[in-house]
Amino acid sequence: MEYGLIGGKLGHSYSKTIHELLCGYSYELCPLPTEADARAFLQRRQFKAINVTIPYKKLVMEYCSFIDPRARAIGAVNTVVNKNGLLYGYNTDYLGFAHLCEAHGVELAGKTVLILGTGGTHNTTRAVALDKGAAKVLTVSRTPDPEKGELSYAEAVHSGAQVVFNTTPAGMYPNVGVCSLDVAAMPGLEAVVDVVYNPNKTELILRAEEAGVPVAVGGLEMLVAQAVYAAEYFLGRKFEDAPGEVRRITAALRRETLNIALVGMPSCGKSTLGRLLAKQLGRPLVDLDEEIVKADGRSIPDIFAAEGEEGFRAKEAAQIARFGKEKGLVLSCGGGAVKRAENVRALRQNGVVLFIDRPVEALAVGGDRPLSSSAEALRTMEAQRRPLYLAAADAVISNTGTLAEALAAAQEALDEIFDS
Repeated sequence: MEYGLIGGKLGHSYSKTIHELLCGYSYELCPLPTEADARAFLQRRQFKAINVTIPYKKLVMEYCSFIDPRARAIGAVNTVVNKNGLLYGYNTDYLGFAHLCEAHGVELAGKTVLILGTGGTHNTTRAVALDKGAAKVLTVSRTPDPEKGELSYAEAVHSGAQVVFNTTPAGMYPNVGVCSLDVAAMPGLEAVVDVVYNPNKTELILRAEEAGVPVAVGGLEMLVAQAVYAAEYFLGRKFEDAPGEVRRITAALRRETLNIALVGMPSCGKSTLGRLLAKQLGRPLVDLDEEIVKADGRSIPDIFAAEGEEGFRAKEAAQIARFGKEKGLVLSCGGGAVKRAENVRALRQNGVVLFIDRPVEALAVGGDRPLSSSAEALRTMEAQRRPLYLAAADAVISNTGTLAEALAAAQEALDEIFDS
């Protein structure tokens, strides 16, 4: 192996994609389930350069002849270069996190910073906060040690912090939807930064957005930035525009991994546009109404007849939760999907939401849509739901002309969102 990544479990790693998009060299994922496996790998030293992830960022330091002072101070190495049999260790997580904060205007000088978690990444983010002039750095733990000054999550709400860093795996795929800190009860928050990158927006970030926190950002850009700076060590040269490379690769990853969720009134064209969009982009299409029928074994009218709208909505929420955390899908949602806030969060956690907007007079009446029983029912429903569609959507796609025009508008909107 020339270049690659070692760690305990690497099944969901984006590192191979990032490095190969960035530099074009072959980059291998090398899972090492046990410490013995990791030690044997490091003793053989059959690589040019590697990245290191959990749980071996400390262990690898034992094998390094040189450790960069910043990495030694943090107590973790994530980048190792083999120079004639001698291993040189660096920490580009620091550079990646510093880039993430700077790129999103997170002001740390003079601020109180609250760090969730006590693991290795805590030390990295703490070093960045202190180096950038934070006035106070507080630590939050599920099992706080008062002698170390650690806070509980309940105490953290009243800490007066302006900035929150999450370094725990809370909300990480596949265990999404977890949020331990009540950010809505923390007035004065200026920024919430989560190192978790899968999903794109954790529950913490989604709730921070809902609470109106000015900056709420996940860790994808940090992941890309640390890889860019690691590649500089790998190749022994600087990129002419490292921040530009970070933006380019981040946009490419977002384009590849984020779902595209289509919302809007019944018969507005979500399914038809979804099929065209999925075909054009080479993505799977998931029609959530079809998935409800498949899972339940009854038609939607039969579900409504037996369990009412609430029963149907519970089944709908289960399918949105199932598919919303996945990646690279086109999701055609039922007309009422936006009625539940948890559905919107599930769609937004790893996806872009497009509102397919078709005039109410052009919508179909009746059919297998129990709530579209009359034109008057459609008008009432549209008036109630329209604000919810607009609040959920990243872009509005007008479907008043031809399908080709709507498809072109959707693609244009997606280009702008992915590249922003």
